[in-house]
Amino acid sequence: MVNYVSPGVYTIEKDISEYAPSINTSIVGIVGFAGKGPTNKATLITSQNNLINTFGSPSEALLGQALEGSLEILEQTNSMYFIRAAASTATDASANMIIGTCPSVIVSGATAVAGGYGVLHPLTLRIQAYDNAGVSQYADNGGAGKDFSIPAGTAVSQAEALRKIIGGGLDADKIGIFDGGSPVGSLATGLGLSGAIVGSYAGSGASISVSACTGTTFAEVNGISVLSPVSGMNSAAANYGASANSLASACRAYGSTYLSTGAANSAAYKVESLHPGAGYNAGLKTDGNTSGNSITVSRLGSQNFSVNVNQDGTTEETFKCSFVGSGAFIEDSINTGETNTTSDIIKGNLIKNGTGVAAVKLSDFGGKFGTLMNSTDFSITTQFLNPATNPTGTGTPTASTLIAPDGARWNKLVASTATNLANGSNGDEAGTADAALIGNAAVEPKTGMQSLDDTTLNIGIALVPGIQSQSVQNALITLAETTQNFLALVSPPVAVGTVQDAIDWSNGKSSSTAGSRTAPINSSYAAIYWPWVKVFSTFDGLDRWYDPAIYGARQMAFTDAVADSWFAPAGYRRGRLTKPTEVEVKLNQGDRDSMYSGGNVVNPIVSFPQQGITIFGQRTTQRSPSALDRINVRRLMIYIRKVIVAATQRFVFEPNDQFTWSQIEGVLNPFLDDIRRRRGITEFRVVCDETTNTPLRVDRNELWTKVLIKPTKTAEILIFEINLTNQSAQLGSL
Repeated sequence: MVNYVSPGVYTIEKDISEYAPSINTSIVGIVGFAGKGPTNKATLITSQNNLINTFGSPSEALLGQALEGSLEILEQTNSMYFIRAAASTATDASANMIIGTCPSVIVSGATAVAGGYGVLHPLTLRIQAYDNAGVSQYADNGGAGKDFSIPAGTAVSQAEALRKIIGGGLDADKIGIFDGGSPVGSLATGLGLSGAIVGSYAGSGASISVSACTGTTFAEVNGISVLSPVSGMNSAAANYGASANSLASACRAYGSTYLSTGAANSAAYKVESLHPGAGYNAGLKTDGNTSGNSITVSRLGSQNFSVNVNQDGTTEETFKCSFVGSGAFIEDSINTGETNTTSDIIKGNLIKNGTGVAAVKLSDFGGKFGTLMNSTDFSITTQFLNPATNPTGTGTPTASTLIAPDGARWNKLVASTATNLANGSNGDEAGTADAALIGNAAVEPKTGMQSLDDTTLNIGIALVPGIQSQSVQNALITLAETTQNFLALVSPPVAVGTVQDAIDWSNGKSSSTAGSRTAPINSSYAAIYWPWVKVFSTFDGLDRWYDPAIYGARQMAFTDAVADSWFAPAGYRRGRLTKPTEVEVKLNQGDRDSMYSGGNVVNPIVSFPQQGITIFGQRTTQRSPSALDRINVRRLMIYIRKVIVAATQRFVFEPNDQFTWSQIEGVLNPFLDDIRRRRGITEFRVVCDETTNTPLRVDRNELWTKVLIKPTKTAEILIFEINLTNQSAQLGSL
């Protein structure tokens, strides 16, 4: 503490208002398989819609019942963590989007006005754009094309006029204009690159035609030329002028496509699902509705296009993209991996040869798609027709694989209707499922159920619904015991057989065809429920048998909502199941006695004639008789441990003396007294003084506190003694 040496008034603020925090006891952790969503990560789910949007809908094709169980439990709690397991066999769904070139022509300007001292004649361009099916886009002039007038002026002013007319967006859905920079060759003359008229459609079949006149009659005008990718507009091979007074001889430029099967220099943009899974595969449901994801590419004019990501046939995400520049560059708009994501559904990468082999990402070239396409791995094929020899545009395009560095300015994804994602798999195949569910604690981040080993999650209940593998269940119970953070819920397999078969299964003596168990379950951190229950599935309109552990967890969450975690989640008040319509095996009193006594530890789910289907047991699987052989006590102890740890962390490194001891007692006593008042314990005592902190323990830097509690026991066996007396008996004395 500061020593004050001069006169004055000083204030010191000290916070001694410590109290035990409140902790949610009904956070459920579910491990299982799904058709989409992040893998091997504890993902917070707060609603049924949140679950389906993130991990997809339940499906009989998925191993286990993780999604079905999650939906049931979320009806009673709004806080759950879902861990999607996936083996290395899981694959992303994908689709190859075709890259194409837009047709383009360069206009170098009108002829000079006689005596005009560099002034050019006014110029009228008649332009027609065609989509990939060859359908004309302008109905003007009887379908011949639309006229664009450029006033007389200098080459620079005419270039600016062309930019304003076309580049201003007037017809950006049909034609566009590119600006900035010049490819190899003398394109700076005349209108230069600013005069590159480009069709908005890309790929095979897309084309534009351009005719020009200096007056009212379309005739030969210098400067109409197909863009030469070799040496600019002066290339003899590409300088096709409009040589007659008819539109039939107009210059026609064709787009090209770069995805061709097996071609050494072909390229495509591979769109993949953000995470692996068959849930991304597009298809049709049994009711005829669309499922999964597809990609629709729309042209936007000039170099721009949009990538629309469809979910179940409806647009979910839209990204404006380009292969030019930055900002809208396709790899800025659509993420290329699972980090720093901009899309929640897809990621994309350039691939080569149309075979799915990954190529260098476009972003590695600083966003210059043209540079990559001009590398040794790729080349662009520019195709065009000579209108002099093919006036109707029906000839075979001549290909040129030589390009200028900026040749890729006219590349974009070819417009398409929905292209389905396909070939995604879940990674839940037989032989790999158990290892995927169990996971690995030695890697970072942990995988499978090992993701539950995180105190920040505050998991209180955990299960792997629909999975009765001995190795998976044993691993979950071991994790519960090791972390001491949650109760593991398990069950025998569906159709295990009779009551005796279920008991044998729990005792490690089962060799049933439905599932074998060679080791008994014996832990206060586990509970077994049986038999399975029938529930109507709204996703396929059928009755399904559901894992009873799902309803064990559901009723624990319900108990926490209407009472406290130290109340038994069983009986007519807190154990009655309203959704199931049938139990797999009907149990009588003798069956229940056998399952619940004599060292057996199976909690029965009973169909009573009037009260309905009810959980009628709350045993843990601990075989030795103690307070911890009941679920309500184990859950009470999990809660008390978590709160004590959270409430006393602040005392680490404090002086180990009477003052700190008193502070600890001051925090724990009100907390335990609150539980007593809420019927969780009947009596308690906290001891933190010199009797627990001996000089040796203090020398070892240890601070010991003894907490003694008497948990409230449940009344499971109610006995009423009924005595008959004669009429002369004095009942008050009996």
